[in-house]
Amino acid sequence: MATTEDGSPGRAGIPISLTVNGETHQLSIPATTMLLDLLRERLHLTGTKKGCDHGQCGACTVILDGRRVNSCMVLAAMKDGSSVTTIEGLAKDGRLHPMQEAFVEHDAFQCGYCTPGQIMSAVALLEEGRAKSKDEIREYMSGNICRCGAYVNIVAAIEQVLASGERSAA
Repeated sequence: MATTEDGSPGRAGIPISLTVNGETHQLSIPATTMLLDLLRERLHLTGTKKGCDHGQCGACTVILDGRRVNSCMVLAAMKDGSSVTTIEGLAKDGRLHPMQEAFVEHDAFQCGYCTPGQIMSAVALLEEGRAKSKDEIREYMSGNICRCGAYVNIVAAIEQVLASGERSAA
C-alpha cells in the first residue's frame, strides 16, 4: 500500500512536487485531484475557497506560475514542478500585502467568502500590468463574483494599490 505525505497508509497515486507559498511539497495524489482540493484538503490551506466548483465564480483564484487561475479547474498532477501562491502566502514578515491592507481600508468585503479570490486576482491583475482605469479593473476582475455586491469598494482598493505603485509586501 502506498503512503501519503505524512507516511500514513493511503491510495497509490501520482508523485508530484509543488512549491506552495515558498515551501516545496512532495506528494502522491490520485490523478483526478484538482489543485483546489489538494490545497484545502491535503495542505490545509483553507483560505482558497470552493465556490461553484465550475470555474465561474473566482472564489478559488490562486497564482500559479505567475498567472491567476481558477484552482478548481486545474488538475494538480499536471502541475508537477509548479509554484503556487495562495492568500496565505501574500503576507510577509507579519505584514499584510498592500492589496490585503487596501481591502481592509476600503471595507472591500462583506461576508468575506469571495475575498481571498478577489485579492489574489487583484494582485495578479496589477502584476500583469493590464488595469489602468476603473473600467479596465472592472473588466479584468469580471471573473470574480461577489454575491454581496462590494464591487465599488473592491475597485477602490485596487485603484489605491495601483496608484501607490506598491504591489508587494515590504
